[in-house]
Amino acid sequence: MTAPNISLEFFPPKNLEGSFRLWDTVQVLAPLQPRFVSVTYGAGGTTRELTRDAVATLHKSSGLNVAAHLTCVDATKSETLEIADGFAAAGVSELVALRGDPPKGSDAFTPHPDGFANSVELIEALSDTGKFTIRVGAYPEKHPEAKDSKADIDWLKAKLDAGASEALTQFFFEPEAFLRFRDDCVKAGITAPIVPGILPIENWKGVRKFATRCGTNVPAWLDDAFEKAVRDDREDLLATSLCSELCSTLLDEGVQDLHFYTLNKPELTRDVCHALGITQAANLENVA
Repeated sequence: MTAPNISLEFFPPKNLEGSFRLWDTVQVLAPLQPRFVSVTYGAGGTTRELTRDAVATLHKSSGLNVAAHLTCVDATKSETLEIADGFAAAGVSELVALRGDPPKGSDAFTPHPDGFANSVELIEALSDTGKFTIRVGAYPEKHPEAKDSKADIDWLKAKLDAGASEALTQFFFEPEAFLRFRDDCVKAGITAPIVPGILPIENWKGVRKFATRCGTNVPAWLDDAFEKAVRDDREDLLATSLCSELCSTLLDEGVQDLHFYTLNKPELTRDVCHALGITQAANLENVA
Protein backbone atom coordinates (compact mmCIF):
# COMPACT_ATOMS: atom_id res chain seq x y z
CA MET A 1 0.00 0.00 0.00
CA THR A 2 1.44 3.35 -1.06
CA ALA A 3 1.27 6.04 1.62
CA PRO A 4 -1.30 8.70 0.71
CA ASN A 5 -0.96 12.45 0.49
CA ILE A 6 -2.61 14.16 3.43
CA SER A 7 -4.00 17.55 4.31
CA LEU A 8 -5.04 18.82 7.73
CA GLU A 9 -7.71 21.11 9.15
CA PHE A 10 -7.16 23.30 12.22
CA PHE A 11 -9.34 25.58 14.31
CA PRO A 12 -8.24 29.18 14.93
CA PRO A 13 -7.31 29.75 18.59
CA LYS A 14 -9.75 31.76 20.72
CA ASN A 15 -7.35 32.51 23.56
CA LEU A 16 -3.73 32.14 24.64
CA GLU A 17 -4.20 28.52 25.68
CA GLY A 18 -5.71 27.80 22.28
CA SER A 19 -2.75 29.45 20.56
CA PHE A 20 -0.34 27.11 22.35
CA ARG A 21 -2.53 24.13 21.49
CA LEU A 22 -2.60 25.09 17.80
CA TRP A 23 1.14 25.56 17.69
CA ASP A 24 1.73 22.26 19.49
CA THR A 25 -0.57 20.59 16.94
CA VAL A 26 1.42 22.09 14.08
CA GLN A 27 4.69 20.94 15.64
CA VAL A 28 3.44 17.37 16.00
CA LEU A 29 1.93 17.08 12.52
CA ALA A 30 4.25 19.16 10.34
CA PRO A 31 6.75 16.26 10.00
CA LEU A 32 4.04 14.37 8.07
CA GLN A 33 4.50 16.92 5.26
CA PRO A 34 0.85 17.68 4.48
CA ARG A 35 0.21 19.09 1.02
CA PHE A 36 -1.75 21.89 2.71
CA VAL A 37 -3.34 22.81 6.03
CA SER A 38 -6.57 24.77 6.38
CA VAL A 39 -7.93 27.03 9.11
CA THR A 40 -11.70 27.13 9.70
CA TYR A 41 -14.29 29.81 10.32
CA GLY A 42 -16.66 29.49 13.25
CA ALA A 43 -20.43 29.30 12.71
CA GLY A 44 -21.77 32.54 11.33
CA GLY A 45 -18.26 33.83 10.66
CA THR A 46 -17.70 34.32 14.39
CA THR A 47 -13.97 33.60 14.18
CA ARG A 48 -13.31 35.65 11.02
CA GLU A 49 -10.53 37.79 12.51
CA LEU A 50 -9.08 34.84 14.44
CA THR A 51 -8.96 32.83 11.22
CA ARG A 52 -7.24 35.68 9.39
CA ASP A 53 -4.62 36.06 12.12
CA ALA A 54 -3.99 32.30 12.42
CA VAL A 55 -3.63 31.91 8.65
CA ALA A 56 -1.19 34.81 8.42
CA THR A 57 0.90 33.51 11.33
CA LEU A 58 1.02 29.94 10.05
CA HIS A 59 1.87 31.09 6.54
CA LYS A 60 4.70 33.26 7.79
CA SER A 61 6.12 31.00 10.49
CA SER A 62 5.36 27.33 9.81
CA GLY A 63 6.69 26.66 6.33
CA LEU A 64 3.41 24.90 5.53
CA ASN A 65 1.12 25.55 2.58
CA VAL A 66 -1.82 27.27 4.30
CA ALA A 67 -5.38 27.52 2.99
CA ALA A 68 -7.94 29.84 4.56
CA HIS A 69 -11.62 29.02 4.97
CA LEU A 70 -13.90 31.76 3.67
CA THR A 71 -17.68 31.94 4.02
CA CYS A 72 -20.34 34.44 2.98
CA VAL A 73 -22.34 34.41 6.23
CA ASP A 74 -23.33 37.80 7.67
CA ALA A 75 -21.11 39.85 5.32
CA THR A 76 -21.54 41.97 2.21
CA LYS A 77 -19.92 40.98 -1.07
CA SER A 78 -17.36 43.75 -0.73
CA GLU A 79 -16.50 42.75 2.85
CA THR A 80 -16.02 39.12 1.83
CA LEU A 81 -13.83 40.00 -1.15
CA GLU A 82 -11.86 42.43 1.01
CA ILE A 83 -11.05 39.54 3.37
CA ALA A 84 -9.99 37.44 0.39
CA ASP A 85 -7.77 40.27 -0.87
CA GLY A 86 -6.19 40.43 2.58
CA PHE A 87 -5.29 36.76 2.35
CA ALA A 88 -3.80 37.29 -1.09
CA ALA A 89 -1.77 40.27 0.14
CA ALA A 90 -0.39 38.06 2.93
CA GLY A 91 0.77 35.53 0.33
CA VAL A 92 -2.07 33.03 0.88
CA SER A 93 -3.37 31.86 -2.50
CA GLU A 94 -5.50 28.87 -1.42
CA LEU A 95 -9.05 29.10 -0.10
CA VAL A 96 -11.70 26.68 1.08
CA ALA A 97 -14.87 28.48 -0.05
CA LEU A 98 -18.05 27.57 1.82
CA ARG A 99 -21.49 29.06 2.25
CA GLY A 100 -21.04 28.67 6.00
CA ASP A 101 -23.27 27.59 8.86
CA PRO A 102 -26.05 29.90 10.08
CA PRO A 103 -25.21 32.10 13.08
CA LYS A 104 -25.84 30.54 16.49
CA GLY A 105 -29.53 30.59 17.34
CA SER A 106 -30.62 30.65 13.71
CA ASP A 107 -32.21 27.60 12.08
CA ALA A 108 -31.43 28.46 8.47
CA PHE A 109 -28.97 30.38 6.35
CA THR A 110 -30.21 33.83 5.34
CA PRO A 111 -28.03 35.74 2.88
CA HIS A 112 -26.91 39.23 3.81
CA PRO A 113 -28.98 41.74 1.78
CA ASP A 114 -25.79 42.85 0.03
CA GLY A 115 -23.98 39.53 0.29
CA PHE A 116 -23.50 36.41 -1.76
CA ALA A 117 -26.66 34.32 -1.93
CA ASN A 118 -24.80 31.01 -1.84
CA SER A 119 -21.45 29.30 -2.26
CA VAL A 120 -21.63 29.22 -6.06
CA GLU A 121 -21.86 33.01 -6.22
CA LEU A 122 -18.93 33.26 -3.80
CA ILE A 123 -16.80 30.85 -5.82
CA GLU A 124 -17.53 32.65 -9.09
CA ALA A 125 -16.44 35.96 -7.58
CA LEU A 126 -13.26 34.48 -6.10
CA SER A 127 -12.45 32.70 -9.36
CA ASP A 128 -12.88 35.94 -11.32
CA THR A 129 -10.07 37.53 -9.30
CA GLY A 130 -7.60 34.98 -10.69
CA LYS A 131 -5.76 35.01 -7.37
CA PHE A 132 -6.76 31.73 -5.76
CA THR A 133 -6.86 27.97 -5.88
CA ILE A 134 -10.34 27.18 -4.57
CA ARG A 135 -11.52 24.07 -2.73
CA VAL A 136 -15.11 23.38 -1.71
CA GLY A 137 -17.10 21.11 0.58
CA ALA A 138 -18.94 17.96 -0.50
CA TYR A 139 -21.42 15.64 1.23
CA PRO A 140 -21.13 11.88 0.73
CA GLU A 141 -24.31 11.52 2.80
CA LYS A 142 -27.28 13.83 2.23
CA HIS A 143 -26.86 17.37 3.52
CA PRO A 144 -29.62 18.19 6.04
CA GLU A 145 -30.91 20.97 3.76
CA ALA A 146 -30.73 19.01 0.49
CA LYS A 147 -33.79 17.51 -1.21
CA ASP A 148 -31.89 14.28 -1.89
CA SER A 149 -28.40 12.95 -2.61
CA LYS A 150 -28.68 13.85 -6.30
CA ALA A 151 -29.23 17.48 -5.33
CA ASP A 152 -25.97 17.37 -3.35
CA ILE A 153 -24.09 16.09 -6.40
CA ASP A 154 -25.71 18.65 -8.72
CA TRP A 155 -24.72 21.43 -6.32
CA LEU A 156 -21.16 20.13 -6.07
CA LYS A 157 -20.90 20.11 -9.87
CA ALA A 158 -22.15 23.70 -9.94
CA LYS A 159 -19.45 24.74 -7.45
CA LEU A 160 -16.73 23.05 -9.46
CA ASP A 161 -18.03 24.57 -12.70
CA ALA A 162 -17.96 27.98 -10.98
CA GLY A 163 -14.19 27.76 -10.55
CA ALA A 164 -13.29 25.33 -7.76
CA SER A 165 -10.64 22.71 -8.47
CA GLU A 166 -11.12 20.16 -5.67
CA ALA A 167 -13.70 19.04 -3.10
CA LEU A 168 -13.20 18.00 0.53
CA THR A 169 -15.97 15.84 1.95
CA GLN A 170 -17.78 15.87 5.25
CA PHE A 171 -16.60 13.07 7.52
CA PHE A 172 -18.26 9.65 7.46
CA PHE A 173 -17.90 6.44 9.45
CA GLU A 174 -18.09 3.71 6.82
CA PRO A 175 -16.04 3.62 3.59
CA GLU A 176 -19.05 2.62 1.47
CA ALA A 177 -20.56 6.07 2.03
CA PHE A 178 -17.63 7.74 0.29
CA LEU A 179 -17.15 5.09 -2.40
CA ARG A 180 -20.81 5.26 -3.47
CA PHE A 181 -20.60 9.05 -3.56
CA ARG A 182 -17.40 8.97 -5.62
CA ASP A 183 -19.01 6.62 -8.15
CA ASP A 184 -22.13 8.78 -8.38
CA CYS A 185 -19.99 11.88 -8.95
CA VAL A 186 -18.18 10.16 -11.84
CA LYS A 187 -21.55 9.21 -13.35
CA ALA A 188 -22.60 12.86 -13.08
CA GLY A 189 -19.56 13.94 -15.10
CA ILE A 190 -17.48 15.28 -12.20
CA THR A 191 -13.77 14.87 -12.94
CA ALA A 192 -12.22 17.07 -10.22
CA PRO A 193 -10.54 15.33 -7.26
CA ILE A 194 -12.87 14.50 -4.37
CA VAL A 195 -10.91 14.05 -1.14
CA PRO A 196 -12.48 12.11 1.74
CA GLY A 197 -12.68 13.98 5.04
CA ILE A 198 -11.44 11.85 7.95
CA LEU A 199 -12.31 12.53 11.59
CA PRO A 200 -10.33 10.53 14.17
CA ILE A 201 -12.76 10.04 17.06
CA GLU A 202 -11.27 11.83 20.04
CA ASN A 203 -14.50 11.77 22.05
CA TRP A 204 -17.35 9.56 20.86
CA LYS A 205 -20.18 11.42 22.61
CA GLY A 206 -19.09 14.74 21.12
CA VAL A 207 -18.49 13.31 17.66
CA ARG A 208 -21.83 11.50 17.70
CA LYS A 209 -23.68 14.69 18.57
CA PHE A 210 -21.90 16.57 15.78
CA ALA A 211 -22.60 13.75 13.30
CA THR A 212 -26.31 13.83 14.06
CA ARG A 213 -26.39 17.57 13.52
CA CYS A 214 -24.69 17.45 10.12
CA GLY A 215 -26.50 14.42 8.70
CA THR A 216 -23.72 11.84 8.99
CA ASN A 217 -25.07 8.31 9.38
CA VAL A 218 -24.15 6.75 12.74
CA PRO A 219 -24.00 2.94 12.57
CA ALA A 220 -25.41 1.19 15.66
CA TRP A 221 -22.28 -0.95 15.98
CA LEU A 222 -20.21 2.18 16.69
CA ASP A 223 -22.31 2.98 19.77
CA ASP A 224 -21.76 -0.53 21.06
CA ALA A 225 -18.04 -0.52 20.29
CA PHE A 226 -17.35 2.76 22.05
CA GLU A 227 -19.52 1.88 25.04
CA LYS A 228 -17.35 -1.17 25.62
CA ALA A 229 -14.12 0.70 24.84
CA VAL A 230 -14.90 3.49 27.33
CA ARG A 231 -15.76 0.90 29.97
CA ASP A 232 -12.41 -0.86 29.39
CA ASP A 233 -10.42 2.40 29.08
CA ARG A 234 -9.45 1.55 25.48
CA GLU A 235 -11.22 4.40 23.67
CA ASP A 236 -8.08 5.81 22.02
CA LEU A 237 -6.97 2.35 20.90
CA LEU A 238 -10.36 1.70 19.31
CA ALA A 239 -10.41 5.14 17.67
CA THR A 240 -6.96 4.65 16.15
CA SER A 241 -7.82 1.16 14.93
CA LEU A 242 -11.15 2.14 13.37
CA CYS A 243 -9.75 5.24 11.67
CA SER A 244 -6.72 3.35 10.33
CA GLU A 245 -8.98 0.62 8.96
CA LEU A 246 -11.27 3.18 7.32
CA CYS A 247 -8.34 4.93 5.64
CA SER A 248 -6.73 1.65 4.59
CA THR A 249 -9.94 0.50 2.90
CA LEU A 250 -10.17 3.81 1.02
CA LEU A 251 -6.57 3.51 -0.14
CA ASP A 252 -7.22 -0.04 -1.34
CA GLU A 253 -10.08 1.41 -3.42
CA GLY A 254 -7.77 3.86 -5.19
CA VAL A 255 -8.01 6.93 -2.95
CA GLN A 256 -4.74 8.88 -3.03
CA ASP A 257 -5.48 11.86 -0.75
CA LEU A 258 -6.94 12.11 2.76
CA HIS A 259 -8.08 15.27 4.58
CA PHE A 260 -7.92 14.99 8.40
CA TYR A 261 -10.10 17.05 10.74
CA THR A 262 -7.63 17.32 13.62
CA LEU A 263 -9.75 19.37 16.09
CA ASN A 264 -6.34 20.75 17.18
CA LYS A 265 -5.70 17.42 18.92
CA PRO A 266 -2.84 15.90 16.95
CA GLU A 267 -2.05 12.57 18.58
CA LEU A 268 -4.75 10.40 16.99
CA THR A 269 -4.15 11.88 13.55
CA ARG A 270 -0.41 11.31 13.92
CA ASP A 271 -0.91 7.72 15.08
CA VAL A 272 -3.28 6.93 12.21
CA CYS A 273 -0.87 8.45 9.69
CA HIS A 274 1.99 6.41 11.12
CA ALA A 275 -0.17 3.28 10.78
CA LEU A 276 -0.67 4.17 7.12
CA GLY A 277 3.07 4.51 6.56
CA ILE A 278 3.23 8.31 6.58
CA THR A 279 6.35 8.87 8.64
CA GLN A 280 8.64 11.00 6.49
CA ALA A 281 10.33 13.71 8.53
CA ALA A 282 10.19 17.20 7.11
CA ASN A 283 12.83 19.88 7.29
CA LEU A 284 11.59 21.73 10.34
CA GLU A 285 13.85 24.76 10.26
CA ASN A 286 10.80 27.01 9.81
CA VAL A 287 8.72 25.23 12.43
CA ALA A 288 11.18 25.52 15.31
